[in-house]
Amino acid sequence: MSWINRVRNALPFMAKKETTAETLWHKCPSCAEMIFIKEWEDNLSVCPRCDHHGRIGPSERFEHILDAGFILLPTPQVQEDPLKFRDSKRYPDRIKAARATTGDQDALINARGAIDDVPLVMGVQNFAYMGGSMGMGVGAAFIQGVNEAIAHKCPYVIFTAAGGARMQEGILSLMQMPRSTVAIRKLHAAGLPYIVVLTDPTTGGVTASYAMLGDIQIAEPNALIGFAGQRVIESTIREKLPEGFQRAEYLLEHGMLDMVVHRSDLRDTLARVIGYLTPRAAA
Repeated sequence: MSWINRVRNALPFMAKKETTAETLWHKCPSCAEMIFIKEWEDNLSVCPRCDHHGRIGPSERFEHILDAGFILLPTPQVQEDPLKFRDSKRYPDRIKAARATTGDQDALINARGAIDDVPLVMGVQNFAYMGGSMGMGVGAAFIQGVNEAIAHKCPYVIFTAAGGARMQEGILSLMQMPRSTVAIRKLHAAGLPYIVVLTDPTTGGVTASYAMLGDIQIAEPNALIGFAGQRVIESTIREKLPEGFQRAEYLLEHGMLDMVVHRSDLRDTLARVIGYLTPRAAA
């Protein structure tokens, strides 16, 4: 889109009194291109200049991937702040702030719907909610998604985005790793596909558990995927690691992923993959 067309499209919004530079333009964090916010949103939060994939939340994912009429599943209720944790801020205050910012009750939201009329259950982690961190709420939501898929005899597809386990819940957050692994085994025992779409970033305990156990492993371009950070690893092994070794393309080259798919192609790709893996879709 030329700059003239961008300005022309922006004029109706500039006329509104409540419009500010922050609500009108988005600066790409990769190439620093100033993008008209409507163009950014229409392009699924992908930069039209450098193809950088921005982070998006559950509502945008569901709207993009699922057919109309999907059903959001209620967020499972878990005990909040079981350790009475406090650092620079009380844990309940952090939860309250995250809910106010995102509108979500926790970092993983599930929906039951379909892609091209083929049913599935889909979960989306929201990095904007405390870095998408995995706590008891996320563990309960993951199990909810698996159980819903088993009940409806359909695949479970999850979009991961997390900084790891939630430190405010200590060992209780780490327990979600084996819990999610057992849930995946239940899904496999039922003969149902488990598909993972890794988005930027997926790290820590999430990577070490359900994010890398998919029957099919898909990632968005240039997504950061790993356990520990590069500097931590290099200081531990005292070796220099290859540039970009934790990016999606490097992992694809080394057999850790099945495919890297542009965001605009994800819906069609998932429809095709689910068609291969589910007898009902293939019939």
